[in-house]
Amino acid sequence: MRNMLPLAVLLSVASGSVVAAESSAQLAQSVLPDVTKWRRDFHQHPELSNRETRTSKIVADELKKLGYTVRTGIAHTGVTGVLKGGKPGPKLAIRADMDALPVTEQVDLPFASKATGEYLGKTVGVMHACGHDAHTAMLLGIAEVFAKMKNDLPGEVMLIFQPAEEGVPPGETGGAPGMVADGIFKDLKPDAIFGMHVVSTLHAGIAGVRPGGTLASSDTFHITIHGRQSHGAVPWNGIDPIVTASEIVLDAQTIVSRQLNINKQPAVLTFGTFNGGQRFNIVPDSAELGGTIRTFDEGMRVQIKTSLTNIAQHVAAANGATVDVHLPETDADRNPVTYNDPALAVRVRASLEKALGKDHVVESERWTASEDFPYFPLGAKAPAVYFFVGATPAGQDTATAPTNHSPKFFLDEGALPVGVAAMLQASLDFLSGS
Repeated sequence: MRNMLPLAVLLSVASGSVVAAESSAQLAQSVLPDVTKWRRDFHQHPELSNRETRTSKIVADELKKLGYTVRTGIAHTGVTGVLKGGKPGPKLAIRADMDALPVTEQVDLPFASKATGEYLGKTVGVMHACGHDAHTAMLLGIAEVFAKMKNDLPGEVMLIFQPAEEGVPPGETGGAPGMVADGIFKDLKPDAIFGMHVVSTLHAGIAGVRPGGTLASSDTFHITIHGRQSHGAVPWNGIDPIVTASEIVLDAQTIVSRQLNINKQPAVLTFGTFNGGQRFNIVPDSAELGGTIRTFDEGMRVQIKTSLTNIAQHVAAANGATVDVHLPETDADRNPVTYNDPALAVRVRASLEKALGKDHVVESERWTASEDFPYFPLGAKAPAVYFFVGATPAGQDTATAPTNHSPKFFLDEGALPVGVAAMLQASLDFLSGS
């Protein structure tokens, strides 16, 4: 571990008596061998969303050995562990996600994934291309520290190990909204909820946090254009859904660029799928489009959805086609804005600076990626903070480093003690009221 982490007294109760004289860096170092071992094991044995059976069993077994009250099978494979400290204090929940992605790993590691799984009816490679292996391992390390200081720990902690953050398989439920629906806060209502994520956009050793909107909301949409089949040689005998779909894609680009006041907040409308036809010389009956809407403002979100529907309907009508626009109807199809409570974010930043040093903490940029983490503070009606931990090696340009979700995504394991120390400091400061 780099010597950038200062020695600082960690935990004091209201009376002012010191109950742990080790710094967050020292505590992180004490569990680092276990964290590294777990991370490499999870990386080598990744599991897709709602299929995290091996991972969740390891998590549950470790928590039970540490003396946590453990609940399993939440939203399919989710796990929670609750530990009541020996001193009075607030309740805190900390979340880590466990699932991997349908990505074939292209990183040369001795513990690289060779796993495969089934995704959308196809056999695919499976990889922890987003760093959830690190999140799970780091939270287990934090669980180990909490257990060792149980008698002097103020308050109560709930550790949430979540499945299916990357999205549930079609026709299934789960993820953060599934865990909330399964009643994880029925017996323990936290006073705050913390989460963190490793990212390629920061170097290892750096953490980032910002108050307010941090990650965008996301809405998944699907548009089906119904035309009329004809031979490619005589397209005037049919109604071409591919041409119609193409016009919808192009016209929809004016929604953000010409209809929204982007001085207010950023917004993104992206088409990610375009499917139509089976043969080069046949105009098909239908074509399908799919994509996402990402916003930080509810009014802009509604405006995009309305404008997208209007464009699709009117372009289709102008071409003699019809259209079905399917916008999110359930939590499985959308994520709210990841919002950091401003006052709590200030406290967490101070904790991160205490743990890592001021020069190693930045205000992270607002990011139009999305997360289902917000369902936890919404379900608990509690403030939350979600921060970032750098994963890119110090000598590599973050602008060109393989990003999260890339088959070449690489985590510098120097991020592990940084993440553990940062979350420990933030958690223990919160529990002690500092």
